[in-house]
Amino acid sequence: MSTLRNLTLGLVFAVALSGLAQAEDTAIDAFYGTYVGKALVGKDGVSSERDLNVVIKPFRKGFTVEWTTVTRRAGGKTKRASYKINFRPSRREGIFGSAMKINKFGKGVPLDPLKGDPYVWARISGKTLTVHAMIILDDGGFEMQTYDRTLTDSGLSLDFERIRDGQPLRRIKASLERQGE
Repeated sequence: MSTLRNLTLGLVFAVALSGLAQAEDTAIDAFYGTYVGKALVGKDGVSSERDLNVVIKPFRKGFTVEWTTVTRRAGGKTKRASYKINFRPSRREGIFGSAMKINKFGKGVPLDPLKGDPYVWARISGKTLTVHAMIILDDGGFEMQTYDRTLTDSGLSLDFERIRDGQPLRRIKASLERQGE
C-alpha cells in the first residue's frame, strides 16, 4: 500500500510542478507592441547593418507577428524583406500553429512543407516567444530558422539562428526597443 501512496504523491507533486512551470510562461498580450532595433551582421569578412522592425498584435483568438528587415550594404545598396504570420492556439498549452493560408472551410492553416513551403509554429516559454520555420529543401534536406524574442525592460532581445542539415549558417543577436504604448 505504501508503494501506491508514494506513486500517488509523486504524481501529485509532478502535476503541481508542471502547473508552476506553465504559470511562469508569459501571456501573449505582454508581447503586443512595436519594436525597432539594429543589428550588425558579418559574413565572409564583410559586415552589413540591418534595420529591424517587429510588430506583435492580436489576431482573432491568437496573434500576428510582422517583421521587416532592411539590409544596408557597402555601396549604398539596400534589401528589404517583410513577413507577416498569423498564429492560432493549438490544443497544446503555449504552442501556436501558423495560419498562413485559408482552407476550403475558411479556417487558417499552415502551409505544406512537402510542397516547398515553410512549416511555421510558435511557442511561449517563460518570457520568450519563439517562432520556428522549417523548410524541406529540394534535395530532401532541411533548413530551420528560429527567432527567439525575449521580453526585456526596454523591449525585446532577438536571437535568430539559421541552420541547414544541422549545420549553423547564421546567427544574429539584437536588442529592439518598444515604441510608444
